[in-house]
Amino acid sequence: MNYNDALNFIEKKQSLGIKPGLARIMSLLESMDKAQDKIKVIHVAGTNGKGTVSSTIAKCLENAGYKVGLFTSPWVIDYREQIQINGEFIPKNVFADYVDKYKKADATEFELLTGIMYKYFADSHVDYAVIECGMGGKGDATNTEKHNLSVITSVAVDHTAFLGDTVEKIALEKSGIIRENSTCVLYPNPDCENVFEKVCLKSNTKLVKISDLGDYDKNNLETVKAVLRELKISSRYFANETVKLPARCEKIGSVLLDGGHNINSALTLAPKLNGEVAVIGMMKDKDVEGYLSLIAPKCKMIIATTPDNPRSMPCQELAEIAKKYCNNVTFEENPQKAVEIAKKSNLSLVCGSFFLAREIRKDLL
Repeated sequence: MNYNDALNFIEKKQSLGIKPGLARIMSLLESMDKAQDKIKVIHVAGTNGKGTVSSTIAKCLENAGYKVGLFTSPWVIDYREQIQINGEFIPKNVFADYVDKYKKADATEFELLTGIMYKYFADSHVDYAVIECGMGGKGDATNTEKHNLSVITSVAVDHTAFLGDTVEKIALEKSGIIRENSTCVLYPNPDCENVFEKVCLKSNTKLVKISDLGDYDKNNLETVKAVLRELKISSRYFANETVKLPARCEKIGSVLLDGGHNINSALTLAPKLNGEVAVIGMMKDKDVEGYLSLIAPKCKMIIATTPDNPRSMPCQELAEIAKKYCNNVTFEENPQKAVEIAKKSNLSLVCGSFFLAREIRKDLL
């Protein structure tokens, strides 16, 4: 199986959708000689900032001389970016070999990807594996290792169909990555801090709470530093700022590209906006109304579009919601065409979904 065959095979599994539960991934990892228990895991859960925190922890550990695996999602540039060692994507031939070996497994796309990640990191003898949860925590496919240092970033309401409809229920789901007799580093979460306190107390787990510095970036960076202190990493390897990731408030020329899709993402993005010409696409299972109520008033023109994903909200529906908050709203189903139309009016913002960002980023570059 070559790389393109492997990529097509695993991407076709997306049609299976999201299937919570650990039975399938545990069965797959059993066939992989329990690879997840052969590495030191730093497990990161949260609603916002977990990719940034994970990437920054990994970079600092790499700078300190360690061999570090990093698992993040979703991808924006290259499918293989989700599995990295010291900043290098998993090689195409290695990825293809793993897919070929485990292609008969009863697993969703994310479960197979997760299994390959653990096996690759174990086979490569990484010193640390920094692993970002895909969604939630307790029922997430990454949540399989016996021991870890757990990290909880900013928690907010998202993925309500799977995780619950209150921040407390979502926090409880994310607390599922916390292990007994271990350490948990907690980003400032005043609305649900008590949930994590109770879980850590019951699990005899050390809870390291970060003081609120009043700024997402500063709080993320302080969370990273707390993790490194727990690992006894010298402060000379601490970062002065978090790693900048593609499609996270990324400036490409005169266009701001952001894949954030929930209220907290909108609260971070909105202060950066003023009279934007925007292309917006979103998934229908997100709080579209809440997001647009914060972003659309900052736009002088919006072209709603439909990202290439079965969960996407049709652009006509998105446009109708956006019209409540912006006087100049049109729609174009094809994202590339939407961008070309918006460029004629000085496009300055593309936002609302990582799936949209993935489609558009190459065109912007």
